[in-house]
Amino acid sequence: MRIFSFILLAMLAVGHGDTDRKHYIVYMGQHSHPSSESVISANHDMLASVLESYSGAKEATIHHYTKSFRGFSAMLTPDQAIKLSARHNCYRFLTDYSLVCVAENEDVVSVFESRMNRLHTTNSWKFLGIDSIIIGVIDSGVWPESQSYNDYGLGPVPTRFKGECVSGQNFTRYNCNRKLIGARYYSKGFEAVNGPLESFNQTFFRSARDSEGHGTHTSSIIVGSKVSNVSLYGLGSGTARGGVPSARLSVYKPCWFEECTDADILAAFSDAIHDGVDIISLSLGQGPPQQIYFEEAISIGSFHAFQKGIVVSASAGNSFFAETATNVAPWILTVGASTVDREFPSYLLLGNLKQLKAFGVNTKPDQGKRYSLIYGADAAASRIPSRNASFCKKNTLDSNSIKGRIVVCILEKLGDDMNEKLTAVEEGGGVGMILVDPLAKYTLRQSVIQSVLIGEAEAEELYKYMTTEKNPTARISLTVTNVGIKPAPAMAVFSSKGPNVITPDIIKPDITAPGVNILAAWSPVSTADSINYNILSGTSMSCPHVSAVVALLKSVHPYWSPAAIKSAIMTTATIADNTRNFIRNDDSSNAMPFDYGSGHINPAAAIDPGLIYDYDTNNLIDFLCSYGASVAQLKNLTGTPVYCKNPPIPSYNFNYPSIGVFNMSGNVSVYRTVTYVGEGPTVYYSKLQAITGVRSSVYPNVLRFSKSGEKLTYRIDFVPYKRSNGSFEFGSLTWRNDVHMVRSPIAVNVASV
Repeated sequence: MRIFSFILLAMLAVGHGDTDRKHYIVYMGQHSHPSSESVISANHDMLASVLESYSGAKEATIHHYTKSFRGFSAMLTPDQAIKLSARHNCYRFLTDYSLVCVAENEDVVSVFESRMNRLHTTNSWKFLGIDSIIIGVIDSGVWPESQSYNDYGLGPVPTRFKGECVSGQNFTRYNCNRKLIGARYYSKGFEAVNGPLESFNQTFFRSARDSEGHGTHTSSIIVGSKVSNVSLYGLGSGTARGGVPSARLSVYKPCWFEECTDADILAAFSDAIHDGVDIISLSLGQGPPQQIYFEEAISIGSFHAFQKGIVVSASAGNSFFAETATNVAPWILTVGASTVDREFPSYLLLGNLKQLKAFGVNTKPDQGKRYSLIYGADAAASRIPSRNASFCKKNTLDSNSIKGRIVVCILEKLGDDMNEKLTAVEEGGGVGMILVDPLAKYTLRQSVIQSVLIGEAEAEELYKYMTTEKNPTARISLTVTNVGIKPAPAMAVFSSKGPNVITPDIIKPDITAPGVNILAAWSPVSTADSINYNILSGTSMSCPHVSAVVALLKSVHPYWSPAAIKSAIMTTATIADNTRNFIRNDDSSNAMPFDYGSGHINPAAAIDPGLIYDYDTNNLIDFLCSYGASVAQLKNLTGTPVYCKNPPIPSYNFNYPSIGVFNMSGNVSVYRTVTYVGEGPTVYYSKLQAITGVRSSVYPNVLRFSKSGEKLTYRIDFVPYKRSNGSFEFGSLTWRNDVHMVRSPIAVNVASV
């Protein structure tokens, strides 16, 4: 059985008659070549054996991966990709028809198409300090002139750093300083598939300079220096700072126009690992479904980072629904998004004196004037169906009907261009727009005319008013900053959710963190009004919060493994909001581990977790074996011969900080080993939260430690008495002493009793 063979059920076997060249990654794992030149020569030799031309091999190659692992990417036909993999039983994914070949050639781990990844798009920090830690951010680049990257008070660049500031368009080595110590960019993979960057007719810089703002925003959340009097049009005004302002930053830019190819991402990983970063923060990923780990660039790159002691923190995605979480490999710290206790409402005052909570950026002084309301559907232009007009798109509205009025519009689909709607209303003479959007509170945007977004509950109130009032009117009030909102945190509705579709015994996401309405640095060329700071929402914003906490732990515990740091963050997380109730989803439904993982991050507690769940590469190999990894794959990944235990260790016994049993058939015993990281002798007592349909017990139920570093193993016995009918049931296990609470969520799916 090959690794993750169950995923092949979602594929179709293909023939070998394709002729179009596509961009493929040929991944070969660890290598022992003495130099980059020898790797490149060997890559060309391998490719020439298929193309029957050495010069043709050199021309076809896009990237060589020579530093942290071996491989290359090249423009190939599917037939050539199959020959390289030495396997003639390849598959296409039903979702996008991309070709995947699992290699039997002992030099090749896998051959797969370079897929496209998307970027997952102040008072969230109140403390944290750190010495010299180097954080690598893989994103859309950096705006180096931002005050958030000033290096005041920082010492020399750490001598262990091997990176560089690569010059390019509007970017030289002098744009780096003692904070921004490295900058690289990668476009070969993107251009091989999409053509020259210049063909897009959009603003960009062929360098590490950020033209989109996303990379500047995410990196400044982590390392941003203290900057006074920061706001977005007066909103969120105060002092902005990153979580670890004394940390160093090295940026890696594989993303262009909000998209990033696997090939360029893998090149960024290779350089970041070689450069000597301590942490890699990644606010991007493929759209669901998640691809199997050995055929997906982020999983591959992050595995090599884990081997080198580098923690990889990655966003879970913004895909709303169950089974959409990405970046779910067990060696990645996967982050969901939750709210903070701050909002930016712009209230809608109706003519009947009712007030509806709305959201927008309305900072221009108003005159307290009310305007007549009209639905876009009731203002259709000639020969335009009312449904089409309801979306308020170009040339759909009758200017005589909307002139001097506030127009109520709806979404045709999530992700609609709000600017197009605003332009249509403004050009028709409208004075304002109300957009019904379930993501109202997550989107803040300045516009020429007044505009707000309202949720579905508010839309119902507005509808009742407009259908009962002969001349409905409303006033859009100035946007205000409200702090101390309760309840908070709540899970953002957009945050991608579990269960993990690749290895369902691993609960994903791992953790949640602030990801709604986060104020941070921005690229001034990415917006018409040249703002230097912006407010955004997404798991892209929550991921760097966690990356900063990782940096804090790395500075306090420099010799802890990536798994130990991950455990400390997960087992100390909180599942309570600021009303002391359980965290809920932002739509008021109950939140579960597949929403928030282990809970909301608690930096202060993570510094001193009491107990940790540790694991290393060997444990990961055992885990991959439990899902069917082949000997050839494991050898090429690790660089040495590796054989799976027979029988393999059950996947649910992997020493992960959370506990999952995907396919429970009868009684199951789960084992975990904890390491004591406190001081002096102590005793921990267990507490199990009941799981519906399953009786459970812990043995031993008391753990007695005599010294720091001591390891003890416990067992949880599960006795199911009721099937789960395809869904998961949840509980938890908490170990507690006089100081610490070490909590692990539990998720089980009972297939049979």
